[in-house]
Amino acid sequence: MLNPKEIHKTPIKDLVSENYVFASVLHYFGINFYQYEENSLQEVCKKFKVNPNQLVEELEVWANRREPKAEELYLHPIEVLVAYLKKKHYFFVRQELPFLSNMVAGIKLEGEFAAILADLRIMFPMFVEDFIHHIHEEESRVFKRIYLLHEIETGQFSLNDALTILEESPISLLAHAHEDHDDEMVGIRKLTKDYILHEGAPLSMKILYNELQNFEKELVIHARIEDELLFPKAVELEKEVLRQVKKQIKSN
Repeated sequence: MLNPKEIHKTPIKDLVSENYVFASVLHYFGINFYQYEENSLQEVCKKFKVNPNQLVEELEVWANRREPKAEELYLHPIEVLVAYLKKKHYFFVRQELPFLSNMVAGIKLEGEFAAILADLRIMFPMFVEDFIHHIHEEESRVFKRIYLLHEIETGQFSLNDALTILEESPISLLAHAHEDHDDEMVGIRKLTKDYILHEGAPLSMKILYNELQNFEKELVIHARIEDELLFPKAVELEKEVLRQVKKQIKSN
């Protein structure tokens, strides 16, 4: 572990090698680590008018960030689960995808990695476009459906309108469509040969592959939470609301 007293004088490449999360934190402050690998943290912070202590503090926050386990999420009502998933969507779109896109577009290397980067510059923007479309579709269809179910449950629709809504686009169909998106990074995984690099690969490529792999792991966990927690909860909510509406119609 680097001595906190010496961290300001340490080259960026050493800080990032020590902890890859530092690359993300630098990006958060508008600094591309791969352009300043030989510079010290103090030099880079001076150039970008960033307080180095603030940057180090942010690193500690990111390093200690903890995601809730599936078991914890299961105990919460579905609206809390939706809020958590929306927050993750926001983080993907506003932080992780821009960081990855920045590296794919900005890293300049010669030799064997030039061809890989050239292919990634074609493939990754297509993935991002498809992924963002998938997020928007999920929020406008699945999440909206869940909100409508809550509104029906709380009596915000007439019984006939509620029944009409319930018979359109059931959760089970939305869940089936969602499964088609569960392996969105297969092309990138094949291109990078499962993110494997030889020991002597440039630091920038090691970080790029590490971040791509971590992002894919996050997507797998995210999809599992949706498939195993969100959709089952939504199906049960829909069944219960439909049962209540039909009961009310019969009693009228």
